Amino acid sequence: MNLKKIVAAGVAAVCAVSMAACGGSGSNSKATDMTYDQIKLGETGKDIKADLKLYSNRTDMLKDDYNGTTWKQYLAEFNKLYPNIKVTVEGGTDYANSALTRLQGGDWGDIMMIPAVDKSELGNYFLSYGSLDNMKKEVKYATDKAYDDQVYGVASTGNASGIVYNKKVFKEAGIDKLPTTPDEFISDLKLIKEKTNAIPLYTNYAAGWTMGAWDDYIGGTATGDAKYMNQTLVHTKNPFKNAGDGTHAYSVYKILYDAVADGLTEDDYSTTDWESSKGKMNSGEIATMVLGSWAVSQMQAAGDNAEDVGYMPFPITVDGKQYASSGPDYAFGINKNSSADNQEAAMIFVKWMTEKSNFAYNEGGIPIAADDDNLPDLYADFKSVDLIADEPAKDGEEDLLNDLNSESELNLKNGGDSRVQSIVEHAANKDQSYDDLVKEWNQKWSDAIDSEGVEAK
Repeated sequence: MNLKKIVAAGVAAVCAVSMAACGGSGSNSKATDMTYDQIKLGETGKDIKADLKLYSNRTDMLKDDYNGTTWKQYLAEFNKLYPNIKVTVEGGTDYANSALTRLQGGDWGDIMMIPAVDKSELGNYFLSYGSLDNMKKEVKYATDKAYDDQVYGVASTGNASGIVYNKKVFKEAGIDKLPTTPDEFISDLKLIKEKTNAIPLYTNYAAGWTMGAWDDYIGGTATGDAKYMNQTLVHTKNPFKNAGDGTHAYSVYKILYDAVADGLTEDDYSTTDWESSKGKMNSGEIATMVLGSWAVSQMQAAGDNAEDVGYMPFPITVDGKQYASSGPDYAFGINKNSSADNQEAAMIFVKWMTEKSNFAYNEGGIPIAADDDNLPDLYADFKSVDLIADEPAKDGEEDLLNDLNSESELNLKNGGDSRVQSIVEHAANKDQSYDDLVKEWNQKWSDAIDSEGVEAK
């Protein structure tokens, strides 16, 4: 069982013993009856006085020199509408793990960005925003943090899966058409190495968490199937086999293996640096990085060449069509044990962040309000690409992907950083072929399916 699974299980045990231990500001026995759809911003809750604590992954927004909109600026705008609701933001480094630890300790406050918790456990910690049917009318990605017809999280922003790239470097290399297949992408990286001084593909190996981004492309992006990630994969043995047509997970990870093996990445993967890579992308020292669309605004803000930083679709084509998986970033969760006033104030704040703050758009993301289709300019290269959101798991299988991840220890889209790092290591050291590597993954996944008693094809 992986660490995150163990920690989450520990949280459940703590809460089972004493729900009060998992409370936030002013633990109480009765939650608010308010639901998200009932809130009219500027009218609802004007008489509420509350001091809220938000635990966030966005530590960069706490800095006054952040090149985008800071937390201080957002909160100042919010207080123009709700002067009696005060929000204090605390940022957590290594958020995926620190947030789980905070859940276990019960000291996270009133709102947090929901970490990797099984869907069946969401109701142990978080307040429901309302029914799934109603929330689908209010926000995108409502199913992502839903269980038993209740929605426990509202996404902060949406992301589409593509590749950050430097337009100027591509032009210098003579590339006038973006690649649409793995072979075309590798060929373009070779041109960049030959004709420019830029690092063709920067792995960001040393940061670890950045490597997990590769998992985001194996679903809708690589298959064109919205059901693949949560419904098909969990019933598929040998999911990493070669599909033979440049699609599916095999082709996604092979891009990374081939790029490293062909010397198209940094000289020493162990010395990569996440923070400095932003400026290097901006200045043209790096040509491409495989990251979600959330990264574009940070790269653009890291120097004087924002116009050179673009975002292109991942180079896989399925039956003549390109797709981009679209999914939620961290979601706002409200402490189910905060006072009723704090819960209502927190829900108002989350709705304001979703509908009025312009947060998602400012961060280069997909707006979350259901009726907001205003996409940032960074998606200019996605005009002929279909954005595709993963459909939820079937009833009764909400935790099956987590279970298979835990049993196989592959952790797909669940902190599988070390697994993706191993691709870089074996390709650089030339001590294991790509086919042998994915053969091991296939065996682990297939064994996990057998162990969990899952019907598979």
